[in-house]
Amino acid sequence: MDLTSSSGGGDPRQIEETKPLLGGDVPAPEGTKMGAVPCRRALLLCNGMRYKLLQEGDIQVCVIRHPRTFLSKILTSKFLRRWEPHHLTLADNSLASATPTGYMENSVSYSAIEDVQLLSWENAPKYCLQLTIPGGTVLLQAANSYLRDQWFHSLQWKKKIYKYKKVLSNPSRWEVVLKEIRTLVDMALTSPLQDDSINQAPLEIVSKLLSENTNLTTQEHENIIVAIAPLLENNHPPPDLCEFFCKHCRERPRSMVVIEVFTPVVQRILKHNMDFGKCPRLRLFTQEYILALNELNAGMEVVKKFIQSMHGPTGHCPHPRVLPNLVAVCLAAIYSCYEEFINSRDNSPSLKEIRNGCQQPCDRKPTLPLRLLHPSPDLVSQEATLSEARLKSVVVASSEIHVEVEPASTAKPTLTASAGDDNEPNLIDCLMVSPACSTMSIELGPQADRTLGCYVEILKLLSDYDDWRPSLASLLQPIPFPKEALAHEKFTKELKYVIQRFAEDPRQEVHSCLLSVRAGKDGWFQLYSPGGVACDDDGELFASMVHILMGSCYKTKKFLLSLAENKLGPCMLLALRGNQTMVEILCLMLEYNIIDNNDTQLQIISTLESTGAGKRMYEQLCDRQRELKELDADLARLLSSGSFGNLENLSLAFTNVTSACAEHLIKLPSLKQLNLWSTQFGDAGLRLLSEHLTMLQVLNLCETPVTDAGLLALSSMKSLCSLNMNSTKLSADTYEDLKAKLPNLKEVDVRYTEAW
Repeated sequence: MDLTSSSGGGDPRQIEETKPLLGGDVPAPEGTKMGAVPCRRALLLCNGMRYKLLQEGDIQVCVIRHPRTFLSKILTSKFLRRWEPHHLTLADNSLASATPTGYMENSVSYSAIEDVQLLSWENAPKYCLQLTIPGGTVLLQAANSYLRDQWFHSLQWKKKIYKYKKVLSNPSRWEVVLKEIRTLVDMALTSPLQDDSINQAPLEIVSKLLSENTNLTTQEHENIIVAIAPLLENNHPPPDLCEFFCKHCRERPRSMVVIEVFTPVVQRILKHNMDFGKCPRLRLFTQEYILALNELNAGMEVVKKFIQSMHGPTGHCPHPRVLPNLVAVCLAAIYSCYEEFINSRDNSPSLKEIRNGCQQPCDRKPTLPLRLLHPSPDLVSQEATLSEARLKSVVVASSEIHVEVEPASTAKPTLTASAGDDNEPNLIDCLMVSPACSTMSIELGPQADRTLGCYVEILKLLSDYDDWRPSLASLLQPIPFPKEALAHEKFTKELKYVIQRFAEDPRQEVHSCLLSVRAGKDGWFQLYSPGGVACDDDGELFASMVHILMGSCYKTKKFLLSLAENKLGPCMLLALRGNQTMVEILCLMLEYNIIDNNDTQLQIISTLESTGAGKRMYEQLCDRQRELKELDADLARLLSSGSFGNLENLSLAFTNVTSACAEHLIKLPSLKQLNLWSTQFGDAGLRLLSEHLTMLQVLNLCETPVTDAGLLALSSMKSLCSLNMNSTKLSADTYEDLKAKLPNLKEVDVRYTEAW
C-alpha cells in the first residue's frame, strides 16, 4: 500500500508593492513614530485551483476506532466497505450531520481534529480525506477529486479559524497577539479558497479583539492596523473595526497610518454601491477620515487631492457611485454640526426625512410658503407715503425653514408710489424686501465649525467638476439640509458658491434644479432671492438665476406668472437699480399680459420709466405692440378676402389674435400647419376649428389660454399628427382621451401641464 498526503496548493509569492494615492505628496509629520513599516500591499496569491468555501454538502463517511499503529491494516480490510451517506454541515466550531445517527451520531469538534490529510492507495482509488481524532480516524469519501480538495481546504480553513478565535479571545502578551494576527492574515491571503468570508472572518476576529480590549496603546493600535491592511484592500471593514478606525482618526489624525492604510479603504468604500443606511459606520469612518486629512498641515489641499483622486484624471469620472456616496457623507457631516440645535427644537423632522428632502405624513403643524416680507400695515399713510419703516421680528416659514429673523437695521427710507389694491404687491412693498433683515444667530462649537467648513468646501469642490454638476444639482434640489443650517448665515454664505455654479451652468438639467421639486415647496431659487433667508447680496444671485432660467426653456408664461405672484417685488426693486435682466422680465410681463391689476401695471410702467434702460425697452415694447395690432388688422383683412384658399402653413405666433380670428381661419380648408404659440386664442376658437379644418396635421397651442373644454374638441381632427399643448391647462384625463381618439398623433408636447 502506498499511503500519501498532499495539501493541494502552490507556493505563495509576494506581489510588488504599489504607492498609496496620497502617500507620495504628503510628508510624514514631524515626530510621527510608527510601530511598523508603512502599509505595503502584501497581497499574497496562491497558484493552482480556486475553491468556494463549503458550508454543507453530501459525502460518504466511515469512522474507524483503532490504535494508530494498525491504520494501514484497517485501511485494507473489508471494514472500509461500510460507508454511510451523510449531509454534513461545517459549523463554526464542529462538523455535524443533518441526520445524527451511525458514524455521525455525535458531531466532531474542530478542536478534536488533530490533522486533516488527503488519502490514496493502490488498487482501490478513493477520493478520501482522513481526519485524525483521538482514538480513531474519520474518513470522508467524495465523488471526485475536485470535490475532495474542496472539502479538504474548507475543513482546514474552519479548523484554523476556530483555533485563532480561541487563541485571540484571551490575549496575554500583545507581541504574541500581533504575530498571530499577521499569521492569520497570511493564511487568508494564501488560501486557495475564493469566498468573501475568507477575508471577512479574520477581520471580524480582529474587530472583536479590539472591541473587548479598549486599553491598547497608540503604538499597538498602529501595529494592528498595519498588520490587517492587506485584507482591507478588497474588503470593507466590519462595524466594530470601523469604530476602531474612527477612534484612531480622531485621536491621531496626523499619523501616516491614516494616509497609508485608510486611503485605499475609503476609496474602495466610495467606489462601490454602498448603502450607508445599512452600513452607517462605514459612512462615519469615511467622514472621520476626511476630517483627519483636513487636520494635516496641508489641510484642505490634501482633501482636494483626495477628491481629485476619486474623480480621476479624465473629464468624466469612471466610477458612478463616487459622487452620491461623497454627497451622502457631506450631508451626514453637516447634519451632525447642527444636531444639538435639532434635538432641542420641537416638531423636527427625522434624519431620514432630512436626507430625503421631504417630510413624511404626520401630525406636524402645517407651515406657510415663503413669501415677501411686508411691513406692518400701520407703516403706510393715507397718502401712500412711507415715512417710517421699523421691521418687527418676523417669522419666515416654509417646508424647509421655520426660523425667526431679526432686523439688522432701522433705516427710514421715504418713497412715494400709487397705492394699489390691498391684495396686490405695490412699489412700497417691493422696496421693503428684506435686505435689512438677517437670519437668526447660530454659533457652532469649534469642532462643529471645522467640520462644517471642511464639508461645505467639499461640496464646492464637487460643483467644480462639469460631469458631476448635473447629478450634484439633482441631489441637492430637494434641499436636504436641516432648517438650522439654512438659518445659519455662515453656511448659506459658503454654500452660495455651489448655487452660483448651478446658475452659471448652461445645461438645463443643472440650472433647472434651482427650482423647487414640487409646487408649494421652496427651492434654491426662492431661498437665495430677496426675501429668502439665504439672500445676502441684494438680489445679485437671484438676478443671475432668473437670467439663466429665462434663457432656456423657462421663457414661458408659467414661469413669468410664478415670478409675478411671488417675486414681483424683488424684480421691480432690481429693475430700479438698473438690472438688465429684471427690466426684460417686467417688459415680458406687460407683453404677455401677466399682470391683470391695472394699478400694478402702472407701478411696473413707473418702474421701467425710472431708468434709462427701462424707458428704452418700454418704448420698444409699445412700438412692437402697435405694430402687432396693425398686423392683426391687416391679417383679418387678408383672410377675409378669400384669396388664400390653398394656404397650407400659417404662423400667428406671438401675436394678439384671439378666438375671433377663427372665423377667418376656417376659410382656409387646405390648412395643414397652424402655429398659435403665445396668443390669446381660446376654447371657442378651438371648437370652431375642429368643425371645419379637417385637413389640419400640425397644431401649436403652446402658452395659450385653452382648457380641457376646448382641447376635447380636437378629438374629431383625425389628421392631427403633431400637437403642442405645452404650458396650457391640459389635464391628465383629457390627454389620455386625446391619445385614444387621435390614432395618427405621433408628436405631443405636454410639458408644464398636469399631464406632464
